[in-house]
Amino acid sequence: MLDLAKRPFYLNAEQIHWVKDTLAHLTTEQKAGQLFCVMGGDYEKDELKELVKKSRVGGILFRPAPAEEICENYRLLDEVAPVPLLKAANLEEGGAGATTDGTLFGWPMMVGAANDDGMVEKFGKVCAAEGQSVGVNWTFSPVCDIDMNYRNPITNVRTYGSDKEKVKKNTQIYVEAVQKCGVAACAKHFPGDGVDYRDHHLHPTYNSLSAEEWYGSYGAVYQNLIEHDLLSIMVGHIVQPAVQMEINPKLSFADCLPASQSRELLTGVLREKFGFNGVITTDATIMGGYCMAMERRKAIPASVMAGCDMIVFNTNLYEDYSYILEGLKTGLLTEERLDDAVTRILALKAKVCGAGKDRTYTGLSIDGNGACIGNAQEHSAGAQDMSLAQAAGWHRECADKSVTLVKSLAPRVLPVTKEKYPQIRLITLGKDEIPGGSMAETAIELLRQRGFAVEHYQPFADDLHGCADLPKNRLTLYLANYEQASNQTTVRINWCPKHALDSPRFLNEEDCIFVSLANPYLLQDVPRVKTYINAYTATKTTIETVIEKLTGESEFKGISPADAFCGLPDTRI
Repeated sequence: MLDLAKRPFYLNAEQIHWVKDTLAHLTTEQKAGQLFCVMGGDYEKDELKELVKKSRVGGILFRPAPAEEICENYRLLDEVAPVPLLKAANLEEGGAGATTDGTLFGWPMMVGAANDDGMVEKFGKVCAAEGQSVGVNWTFSPVCDIDMNYRNPITNVRTYGSDKEKVKKNTQIYVEAVQKCGVAACAKHFPGDGVDYRDHHLHPTYNSLSAEEWYGSYGAVYQNLIEHDLLSIMVGHIVQPAVQMEINPKLSFADCLPASQSRELLTGVLREKFGFNGVITTDATIMGGYCMAMERRKAIPASVMAGCDMIVFNTNLYEDYSYILEGLKTGLLTEERLDDAVTRILALKAKVCGAGKDRTYTGLSIDGNGACIGNAQEHSAGAQDMSLAQAAGWHRECADKSVTLVKSLAPRVLPVTKEKYPQIRLITLGKDEIPGGSMAETAIELLRQRGFAVEHYQPFADDLHGCADLPKNRLTLYLANYEQASNQTTVRINWCPKHALDSPRFLNEEDCIFVSLANPYLLQDVPRVKTYINAYTATKTTIETVIEKLTGESEFKGISPADAFCGLPDTRI
């Protein structure tokens, strides 16, 4: 019997009464609707309002848009919602995960590289405050994956790194920070990404650790969060055969399902071994990793029966909803399991939605001392401006502490001065667009302000040539922005198809510095570069911080949270 007065909900008598009374008054059809968290942008406004009005939706996520638009979207839905909505956002990197005008604080690996527990707490506060300011009460974060495989295209800077103890500590600090601010954390992606080099958005992937290794790493991370009152967990489309077959010796390797459909992992491990009583959600069920594992008609009710309480995103909501009702009729899903799932969902709503109270948010909500404010409507525009400045200041502080000098085999290169290098050849790789501007233009402006003559190299305008005529006292500076992203198979440098003229072929003839603003593993593609720097997050502030450190205005302070040498011997020479 679920005790809502205990971990992780700790509901009072009034809240427990609301949960039980609400459950008792919901029809089976309305209970089925509570299981679904939809992507708001997939529906017309009137259609979405009607779905909410009929209790066919329990939660909703809008992709980042201007804060005013997000607030208005939620206001319209709150007016018709008979049961409060869970309002979700991917607050992985700051308030920018909720709104386009939110703060891009930094990816978790950048926060981890700062090697400062206080910085993780500030990160969590900014995420919660800026999300809550537009009504978000549920964040699909922290990412609890351990970046064990540098080839993985999706974990990367979304993680706190490859050190399991750092991941364990930092995720705990983040969860405690956001939940103290009134936003429920949803840790992901159980049973853990980062071992496989593939992306479960595209097909089921595998956490191939032994059961002993898993319990000592990923398992320990989740156990720790559960012991610190984590409210919800998002389950990936990731298979963990060793643990599943240990729980159920009758399973063969081929029988092992992704965690989002696995009773062994959801009920056997999370509920029974770890004692987790919070809400369990699937990761997005539009992903190939979910769709390929089982016929969808069976998979949707099977996920709930296995232990998931909510289904996140749909290929077709109306179909998936019908599969739940059909599953109740055929026995794939029981009324008892449905009631258990809805009880947990309502308990989470009682915890963070105010149990039906009017909750309208505008503006940001961090005060001048960095404390979270419950309802930003109570505060003046000046306080909102101050909190934006506070968040931006913390981002700058994090950038200053995290930029990492990974490799420095040519100490004469640093610091970069205009006397030593009056001319800089800037080579940019990857995505030029950064929040609020251009990577290249930002760097050129900052370098010229410091008196350097800057050439932005264009390889297609050049021809293959030797090295005899290379300019003396010229520095070649690389800025690379190759970001992790869903639905891609690699995060690697793609050189110019014209003879790879932008590659560092003459690094023995002229000095060269390589800076990666995103993917920390690009040294694998420039192994002979003698000066290599990781910055983890591409923003104007980060670029400015990098240049300050290159020119000696500031010292390098970051500590790499992962093996930037990629385990390759030639990257060290």
